[in-house]
Amino acid sequence: MAVSAPAFRVPERSLGGEVRAIRVMWEREVIRFTSDRLRMITSLVQPLLFLFVLGTGLSTLTSLHTDGINLRTFLYPGILAMAVLLTAMFSAASIVWDREFGFLREMLVAPVRRGSLVLGKCLGGATVATFQGVVVICLAGLVGVPYDATLIVEALALLILLAFTLTAFGVMVAARVRQIQSYMALTQMLVLPLFFVSGGMFPVRGLPTWLLVVNRLDPLTYAVQPIRRVVFDHLGLSASVREQLDPGVTWNGWPVPTALCIAVIVVMGLVMTAIAIAQFSRED
Repeated sequence: MAVSAPAFRVPERSLGGEVRAIRVMWEREVIRFTSDRLRMITSLVQPLLFLFVLGTGLSTLTSLHTDGINLRTFLYPGILAMAVLLTAMFSAASIVWDREFGFLREMLVAPVRRGSLVLGKCLGGATVATFQGVVVICLAGLVGVPYDATLIVEALALLILLAFTLTAFGVMVAARVRQIQSYMALTQMLVLPLFFVSGGMFPVRGLPTWLLVVNRLDPLTYAVQPIRRVVFDHLGLSASVREQLDPGVTWNGWPVPTALCIAVIVVMGLVMTAIAIAQFSRED
């Protein structure tokens, strides 16, 4: 007598199922981050070294003609972006781990759109990256930046947008990498150049042409400059010093408004998310 195989039914896709998938991916990312205290600490070491060690060591060379603004204060907006950058890129590394150990395949056969998985991953990575940025915001008083409510809210909003965009960038890269060693090497190759070229450590004016072009192509530039503008708005600098330290981003001599810089970040984030979704849709 033949024994029939047990019947099973694959649930149909629904809006509730897609939302649940996004929430599960978000929760998974947050839980993985909060349960790893060593990761939480080590991801802050490099930004704090730049801010307090390099910033303090070089302050004596840059303290003249700047209304007493030391290098730590100038570096602070860039360090905020750097903290988010490091955490967002390393958050995306879990995709490569999941692929190597087979868990990614199990996620991809779930009866939900792969775009929901990517979106949940990006939101989870953005959440943990924003948390690291909040930690750096709490250190503002140590570098001469006031604890002003408006400053904190505006900086936090910019960090959230930046965190999502950078996580989407990391997910887009991780979708094409098969080994974790390759991803980590690629991350190390990208992180510091993205930060240095963005103007996080120098004013973006009077640059040689080649560096100016690279700076304008760096997505981090359009986050560092608005954050610096928000911070410097609360420092009471003279017009001449403000022009020297915070010249802003220009396109062929035209000053780019802060709103347009923010729009650039948003568009980049959406485009890279769409590319990541397309890559995962082709995943076998």
